[in-house]
Amino acid sequence: MNKNITAVLIDDEFSALEILKIKLGKNFPEIEIAAEFQNPEDALEQLPNISPDLLFIDITMPQLSGFDLLSGLNLPNAEIIFVTAHNDFALEAIRHCAIGYVLKPIEDKMLKEAVQNALANLQKRSAAEKTLQLFQHLQGRSKERLVVPTQKGVSILKTEEIVRLEGMDGYTKICLPDKNCIVSSYNIGKFKDLLPEQSFIQLHKSHIVNVEFLKAIQNDGYAELKTGDFVPYSKSKKQEILNRL
Repeated sequence: MNKNITAVLIDDEFSALEILKIKLGKNFPEIEIAAEFQNPEDALEQLPNISPDLLFIDITMPQLSGFDLLSGLNLPNAEIIFVTAHNDFALEAIRHCAIGYVLKPIEDKMLKEAVQNALANLQKRSAAEKTLQLFQHLQGRSKERLVVPTQKGVSILKTEEIVRLEGMDGYTKICLPDKNCIVSSYNIGKFKDLLPEQSFIQLHKSHIVNVEFLKAIQNDGYAELKTGDFVPYSKSKKQEILNRL
């Protein structure tokens, strides 16, 4: 990768931060440590301004756990590597989601494997972004088709076939009429800019729907879609939704 790789380290133990920093410096001198935090609440506040490529997070911390911290962040382009002293049930979930992790005390071999996988993922994302830019240039950013970067590559969808979009922790789930869904690395705000305004409406900060699939607006705060799905809507949007219906 051409650009410098930045990393942020979060661990409530000072000695653990120092050990990790030394090992990263020895094995990956190309990685720049952009910041270190012992207080996860400070990290939660400052990380959006740093936007690191790599995020090393201790799972067990007194103020916020590593999972609590991650759930409060919106850094879809960062690669996460959890650091933990316990080989417990939490690691099963981490392995299942293919997220990196290292066990304390940190061994060089395990650290190298986790970081190399994370760097490879960053490289793939960069390649996918370049491919996406090419597609968008070739199609003239047509509003009839949507080019979607995914974990597997790039999907090209007809906008008329998209039922709804749901934001999830910086990612976006795109649902189709056959109930299949595609997860994209773009956040939902990005799609709001790409989709044609006359065909889509944002019902809620995390939900955008295709107007053609709207069926009913219920008083309990949910919109019913022709697919049978129910999507929450903001009360401030109710009149706009009714006008579109």
